[in-house]
Amino acid sequence: MPGKSILPEGGRTSKEAVIHSALKLFNMSGYDGTSVRAIAADARVNIALVSYYFGGKQGLLEHLMSSFFEGYLDCLENAAKQDNVQPNGQAEDLIVTVADALITYQQKYFYLSRFVHREMTLDNQLVRELMASYLMKEKFLLTQLLEKAVPGFGKDPLQADFTLLQFRDLIIMPFLQPQLLRKVYYMKPSESSFRPGYLRYIAGWADRLLEENRRFKRRQRVSQVR
Repeated sequence: MPGKSILPEGGRTSKEAVIHSALKLFNMSGYDGTSVRAIAADARVNIALVSYYFGGKQGLLEHLMSSFFEGYLDCLENAAKQDNVQPNGQAEDLIVTVADALITYQQKYFYLSRFVHREMTLDNQLVRELMASYLMKEKFLLTQLLEKAVPGFGKDPLQADFTLLQFRDLIIMPFLQPQLLRKVYYMKPSESSFRPGYLRYIAGWADRLLEENRRFKRRQRVSQVR
């Protein structure tokens, strides 16, 4: 999990102060619009410390992004291990449990989540490396989750990928586009009051997914009888 220094609050050590200031300025001005000098000035540290701790601005960016994904994937992996699939077929409980854990994580590290998701829309070497490692693992874990919750998931690979993308978008959208939610839809994704209603929607999505799967299986059985 990211440490306290990743939170948008002042750190107590000079290293934490650098991380805090970088995250604040990256969110305000973007990575390219923020200089090492500006980070050092905001953190009230010697500019040489940025290079000492992180090897420069690029190293600081890599630290922020890898810290986010390591915590995010740990959260996903731990939540997916919880066996909430009951004999009566409440498989959507597992989907909602994982969604709840990931949304809670992103709310806790709201500014970091917003920044990382925005950076991941770019096309550069770092993003490609993160996709090849962290996002491939995310896809693997989400596939395992839906295979566990949805009988027969993955038999149609293209439809399975579309479903994975839908579920992933539900999880990250509030943190990729928080301004849209706040200014146009009057929602506050950073606040705890947002989560219950949003999880009810995700539960409905999971229920519809499972019902569609059940209808498909019924149609298959009918066609086999004929």
